[in-house]
Amino acid sequence: MTESGDTPLTIYNSLSRKKEVFEPIKPPFVGLYVCGPTVYGDPHLGHARAAVTFDVIYRTLKARGYKVRYVRNITDVGHLELEETEQGEDKILKKARLEQVEPMEIVQRYTISYHKGMDAMNCLRPDIEPTASGHIIEQIELAKKIMHNGYAYEVNGNIYFDLEKYREDEPYGELSGKVLEDLQSGSRDTAGMEEKKSPHDFALWKRAGESHIMRWNSPWGEGYPGWHLECTAMSTKYLGEKFDIHGGGLDLQFPHHEAEIAQCKGAYGHEPVRYWVHNNMITIDGAKMSKSAGNFINLEQVFTGDHDKMDRGYSPMVVRFLMLQSHYRSKIDFSNEALGSAEKGYQRLMSAMSLLEKLSVKEFRAEEGEALTDVEKEIQDACSRCESTINDDFNTAQTLAAVFELTAKVNALYNGQLEKSQISAALFERMNLTMKEIVYDILGLKADSGDDKDGLTDELIQLLIDIRLEAREKKDFATSDKIRDDLNQIGVRLKDDKSGTNFEIDR
Repeated sequence: MTESGDTPLTIYNSLSRKKEVFEPIKPPFVGLYVCGPTVYGDPHLGHARAAVTFDVIYRTLKARGYKVRYVRNITDVGHLELEETEQGEDKILKKARLEQVEPMEIVQRYTISYHKGMDAMNCLRPDIEPTASGHIIEQIELAKKIMHNGYAYEVNGNIYFDLEKYREDEPYGELSGKVLEDLQSGSRDTAGMEEKKSPHDFALWKRAGESHIMRWNSPWGEGYPGWHLECTAMSTKYLGEKFDIHGGGLDLQFPHHEAEIAQCKGAYGHEPVRYWVHNNMITIDGAKMSKSAGNFINLEQVFTGDHDKMDRGYSPMVVRFLMLQSHYRSKIDFSNEALGSAEKGYQRLMSAMSLLEKLSVKEFRAEEGEALTDVEKEIQDACSRCESTINDDFNTAQTLAAVFELTAKVNALYNGQLEKSQISAALFERMNLTMKEIVYDILGLKADSGDDKDGLTDELIQLLIDIRLEAREKKDFATSDKIRDDLNQIGVRLKDDKSGTNFEIDR
C-alpha cells in the first residue's frame, strides 16, 4: 500500500464533522500527536482502546509511505480530579499521599505498567514520549506568550486563560459543540473560583500551596502547570505550530481539546491542527465503565480473568481483535460473550494465516488468463476491499470482513475444495501479500506467544479437529485424511475413540 495508491485516505475530522481526504501539510512528513495517560493507576480497557486506535492509524500512514513522527505524552503533573472545574487534588499527588511514597515513584511505576500493557497489545511505541514535568520551561514560555497577547491574566500567582476576551475574537466550543452559557459553572464556594473573571476560565499555571510537593519556580512564584497547557507546549515543540493529526478519546474533546485550540490561537493566532480524531468509549455489559459501579477492569484483569465480571482470562490479541471488530468511532461493549466470540474469530484467522504459509506460489497456474475466473474475481475484489476499507477512515471492521473472505479461499485451497489451477500465481501472490500486510502490519495482529508447534495453540488444533469432523460427517474423507496427515507431520497425533477425537503433541 503506497501513498500513490488508487484509493485516497480519508479521515473523519471531529472539527468539521465529516470525512476529508487526508492531505499532509508537508508531505511525505506527517505529524501525529495523541493525548497519553495520566499515570496514577494500571492501564485499563479505555487506555487500550485509544492505543489500538492510533496504533492502526500510525501503521496505516507508514504503510502508505509517509514518514510519521508519532508523539504521545505522559501526564505526570497538573491533572486535577475534577477536570471541568479544575478542582480537587492532583491525581498523582493523591495516589502518592495514599500510598505514602514520592509522586515520581507513582509516575515511574505506572508508566512502566502502561508500557507493559500496550506492548502486550502489540501497540508500537511512539517516536517521542514527552512528560509534562520535563517541559516546564516550555509551558511557562507558552503561558507568557498568551498573556502578552492579551488572552490570560494573573491573580495571586495563578494564570488564567481569559475566555471572555478570547471569545471577542474567536469562536469557542466548535470541536465539542458545547455552549458555555449552557454549562454548569460549578459550586460557588469551590476554592479558587471567586478569583476568576469567569467561572469557565481555565488555569494555565497554578500557585502551589504549602503542602503541594510538585512545584517549580516561575515568574509568578512557585507553582505547577495546568493540565491543558502541557499538550499545547509539547505538541508544538515537536511537531510545529500547526501539524497534521491530533488524537485522543472522545471524553477529551471538552474541556481538554477545546482548551488546546484556544491556547494555540491565543499564542500563535491560528488553529493548531488540520485533523482532529477521537475514538469512542468502552462499556462493560452495556454500562459505562466506572470504579464506583464495580465494572472497572484493567488490562491485567482481562488477561488473567481475575475480576468478578470475567468468566476467564483472554489473551491480549483476542482483546485487540475484539477492538478491531468495531470502527474506532463506535462504542465497544465488553462482555464474556463478546470476548468468547472474538476469540473464535481470532483463532480462525490465525489458523488461516498458518495454512497460508504452507501454500506455495509454485502450486498455482503460472500464466494469467485473458479473462479472470469467477474465483479470481472474488479474490481480486476482496483484496481491493482490504485496501479501500482501511483507507476509508481506518474502518477495521469492514477490513476484517474482507480478510475473512480471503481466509475462506485459503482454507478451501489448502483442503483441496478449490483447485489451485483456477488461480494464477500472480493473483495468489497478491492475496498472500495483502493478507500479511493487513493482518500483521496494519491491524497489528500476531500469533499468541504461547502458541505450540507452527504457531498452533491447543484451541487452533481443536478448531482443525472440528473442521475434520464436519468433513467426515459430509463423507469428505479426502479432507478429513489430509487434516489428520498434515497435523501428524508437525507432531500432532489425533486419536479417535467413542468419546470423540483427542490429540497429543510430540514435544
